[in-house]
Amino acid sequence: MSDNQNSAGDVKTTGHVWDDDLEDFTNQPPRWWMFGLTASALWVVVYWLLYPAIPISTGSGGGTFFKGIGLPGTGLWTAIKEMEADQKVLDDVRGKYENKLKGMTPAAILADPDLSEYVVRSGRVLFSDNCAACHGQNGVGTVQKGKFAMREQGLMAPILNDDDWLYGGTIGTLYETISGGRQGMMVAHKDTLSAQQIEDVAHYVKAMNEEGKDKADADSAVAAGKKVFMESDCTTCHGADAHGMQAMGSANLTDKIWRFDGSIEAIKQTITYGVNSGDPNARVAIMPTWLKKDEQGHVVSKLDETAIKKLAVYVYKLGGGKAG
Repeated sequence: MSDNQNSAGDVKTTGHVWDDDLEDFTNQPPRWWMFGLTASALWVVVYWLLYPAIPISTGSGGGTFFKGIGLPGTGLWTAIKEMEADQKVLDDVRGKYENKLKGMTPAAILADPDLSEYVVRSGRVLFSDNCAACHGQNGVGTVQKGKFAMREQGLMAPILNDDDWLYGGTIGTLYETISGGRQGMMVAHKDTLSAQQIEDVAHYVKAMNEEGKDKADADSAVAAGKKVFMESDCTTCHGADAHGMQAMGSANLTDKIWRFDGSIEAIKQTITYGVNSGDPNARVAIMPTWLKKDEQGHVVSKLDETAIKKLAVYVYKLGGGKAG
């Protein structure tokens, strides 16, 4: 250490020297910088008094408070109180609609233009939170492929923005589907049909879907598949016209819409192992029950009747709802 504190001209040093010539000056920071530092320190103190940053007071308002300045945040302000005030404004706006919904049927809501518009807006949020994971945002569907097993590939759940419905698209049916859930069943045919028969009928089903049933029936290339379709149990559920039966939730095989996947391999997978058939390789297609009540009739599910009414109207309004 050197005793010379002025070795760098007129600039004072601390007296410390390193490597023979490196000295530590004692220059002061700029005055503007010192003013800024002092103002920042004062602001911290003022801010702590204005806002509940430290528990100085535990009065009726809770938290800290400082009266008399008149700035936002003085008195008994808290972030929770501000949130509650904002929520009250929102609830007041929603209240006139929400109170009406409780005593109305989904059909009555749909018939009221103003109420229907409100329900579509609030239903969109419910759909995103509860339904979009399977049905996709705006009901466009969610497709699984690649790393998924064959029985899992294809649409997770039906597309909802078209006009094709397994169980029906009336507003009442949609409410029933959402509240009570759906679980259709297609039997596995691996033990009742040969591999060749499954191959043949898969090509016939694909031809009906792409060409229409009349052209497929006249197509000699899929005649063997038509024979299997008509003589096995296919018509029991899908009908002789292959249009399906909404009472059973069986698919229309002629409308160019696939519940899972329209490739030959995917069709064969469905025919071979079925849907919800209990076979380990079967496709699983279960719509959960969204409205549950206890023995006293109290709702114990995440969604209540009002929320399900909103969802039914929202899905109906996606574009495929049926009158009736």
